[in-house]
Amino acid sequence: MRGLETSVVKLRRKVFVEIARVAFESEKINNDIEAIPYKITPGEQPQYRESIYRERAIASERVRLAMGMSLNPSDRPAHITNGLSYSNISDNYYEPPLMQVIPSACDKCEENAYRVSDQCRRCVSRYCVNVCPRGAVSIDQKTGKAVIDDNKCIKCGKCKEACPYEAIVHVSRPCARACGVKAISSDALGRAQIDPNKCVGCGQCMVHCPFGAIADKSQIYQLIRAIRNGDEVVAEVAPSVVGQFGDGVSLWTIKSALKDVGFKEVFEVAQGADVGAATEAHHYATEVATGKIPFLLTSCCPAWSMLAKTQFPEMIGRVSSALTPMVATARSVKQKMPRARVVFIGPCAAKKLEAMRKTVRSDVDFVITFEELAAIFEAKGIDFETYEKSEPIHDATGAGRGYAVAGGVASAVGACVREYYPDVEVKIEHAEGLTDCKKILLLAKAGKMNGCLIEGMACPGGCVAGAGVNVPVEKAAAEVKKFVKDSTQKLPQKDLYEIHLP
Repeated sequence: MRGLETSVVKLRRKVFVEIARVAFESEKINNDIEAIPYKITPGEQPQYRESIYRERAIASERVRLAMGMSLNPSDRPAHITNGLSYSNISDNYYEPPLMQVIPSACDKCEENAYRVSDQCRRCVSRYCVNVCPRGAVSIDQKTGKAVIDDNKCIKCGKCKEACPYEAIVHVSRPCARACGVKAISSDALGRAQIDPNKCVGCGQCMVHCPFGAIADKSQIYQLIRAIRNGDEVVAEVAPSVVGQFGDGVSLWTIKSALKDVGFKEVFEVAQGADVGAATEAHHYATEVATGKIPFLLTSCCPAWSMLAKTQFPEMIGRVSSALTPMVATARSVKQKMPRARVVFIGPCAAKKLEAMRKTVRSDVDFVITFEELAAIFEAKGIDFETYEKSEPIHDATGAGRGYAVAGGVASAVGACVREYYPDVEVKIEHAEGLTDCKKILLLAKAGKMNGCLIEGMACPGGCVAGAGVNVPVEKAAAEVKKFVKDSTQKLPQKDLYEIHLP
């Protein structure tokens, strides 16, 4: 369940906070990094595993991933800081792949199985036995309970559906169940493994693993070192930031806190969303409505657009050519501040993959999530329950700020079409979650979405449900909707689509 302060969430936070402290304060980087697992798991009694040594081994791998490095080879144990000198690389964000399974943390969950629980009542009807098409369900002669033969079971689920006591359960791996692109399978030892060629970086596997065995890589260390070195580091903040740091903590307050941390300036990513809304409205009115192309796919969600381009290559030309809000805002910032190192701060893990593209690399220098930013604030002693500073920021309209919730992109583009092109009728469809995104793309491929503007969001609920958020999805969505409602300007100017951002 999202937004809960689980032990996994707390462990991740501890890792990020300790790395942030070392990056800000340490003069003996290697020694202090090596000490982090002992700070996270003090004493000699394990909290969650069978031994303190396993807990520290897992913590060591978490630290490596949080510093943008890959896991140490299991057959060649090494120090956490092995390869640290290469982590400050200028032409990459981190060593790919983005998402990695920590082998020692994985509990080897069953991929797909049906099990008879203690709820079996030994009923006389034995529906489960009678409905099984392969004779995989039988009755144990000693206990009278149903048993399932895995060698015969074809995983059809008919026994589960037939049981009046819900005594048969379907067991599946949580991370694989959450993956809408089926990128997760098992290795030779039964542990989860991620196919980087299929993974789109949404991070839903990571947030659904109850053991915290999957983690994404971070730039938190590199970012803080850049700030400490005196670089002109500038933040561009996604609109879903409202509500992420406590009740009543406004964007104005967050802007002030970012400046206290060491950021030179702060901009709204929603200004780039305004450009995107105006651009996609223009594309819809001049290309879809006129019949030049059958439909238009929105471009702002990188996991959605990657799904479309990799699994439906014939649709590459249907993905809007509009710059994503992150990139549009970054280019605008670098036009004003050529020496700036731009940091995208948002809810999304997939933005880390987007930022690795060659066409984006010169625009966005760092990507961190709200979860990682919370650790930076904690490391610097910023407590929003007592923090009172604020600084105004008015970069965007309600339309651009609404991009943060599911349906918000299509709503913004649709509103722009109706305002700019009143004679054009706009048809809107949207999908949430990669499974449903794939379904709508199949419908589009079959010609059943012609004339539509189609919004896809990899995370159910939209950006407010991204892998890097701090609060429950419903609460975050409510905060964004209020943010949109309170915006003084509702729609961007029509001529924004004509603006050339180098």
